[in-house]
Amino acid sequence: MIREFLELHGEYHDDKYFRDLTTVKMGGHIAHFVMPENKQELKVIVNYLKTNRIPFKVLGNGSNLICGESEYEGVVISLKKLNAYEIRNDEVYAEAGVMVPALASVLAKEGYSCLEFAAGIPGCIGGLVYMNAGAYKGSMADVVIEVEVLKDGELIWLNNDEMHFSYRRSILQDHPRWVVVSARLKLKKKPKEQIEELMADRLRRRRDTQPLDKASAGSCFRNPDNDFAWKLIDGIGYRGFSLNGVCVSEKHSNFIVNENGGKAEDYMNIVYQIQDKVKEKYGVKLVMEVEKFNC
Repeated sequence: MIREFLELHGEYHDDKYFRDLTTVKMGGHIAHFVMPENKQELKVIVNYLKTNRIPFKVLGNGSNLICGESEYEGVVISLKKLNAYEIRNDEVYAEAGVMVPALASVLAKEGYSCLEFAAGIPGCIGGLVYMNAGAYKGSMADVVIEVEVLKDGELIWLNNDEMHFSYRRSILQDHPRWVVVSARLKLKKKPKEQIEELMADRLRRRRDTQPLDKASAGSCFRNPDNDFAWKLIDGIGYRGFSLNGVCVSEKHSNFIVNENGGKAEDYMNIVYQIQDKVKEKYGVKLVMEVEKFNC
């Protein structure tokens, strides 16, 4: 029944694994996987699943996500095909599946400043809005005008204030069944060369300081107030710590990398060890920035 419905409203697969859909390369089999072609199909699918109380997970690029190895018996909805964007005077409209590095490059070539801070983040618009992603003192909260959300069966727009942005948070994290559909971002005209130079500098800094050649879910922990997570992790001696193919990066200790077919259980065991030891030594509770699912 579920399969037949999903096949009518998107590209359907029953042979997908989270390990192939996440940047950390971990996670088990997905019972039902569907890619809607547009936001109308997305609306129909989500409303059907909610009405029939069928569990589902919305997936972007899988760059900030750790998934368990057990089979997920619900439906994974991929937003990859919601990838349209349009530059409109001093703003850009972008659907949730638009990849941010690609959009940042397009905007730079047109002489528009907006996403320089996010140029090297391997995520899509929906994911970055959801977590208010940021880097180099910039964040999505700085550029979002409004966000289109599928809420309670209807498509609505939430303005910047209504998104309740804060450090690595938005109102969406308090409402996991709301779905980001698109966003409008504000643009500012600047010399193209200046924008491209800044983006190139940011990418160089990422390559120099982060393990971009390894499978990871990005920064594992949020920085606590007036401190850095990596400093606390170094302070408990966990830089380079390894468990069954999962390793705290030697290059940047706030990255936990999958070096050799590691499993989510091992990733989370390292997370819990770090949290316990940092709490014991410094009295600080490290909060995960990476989302965990089905584990």
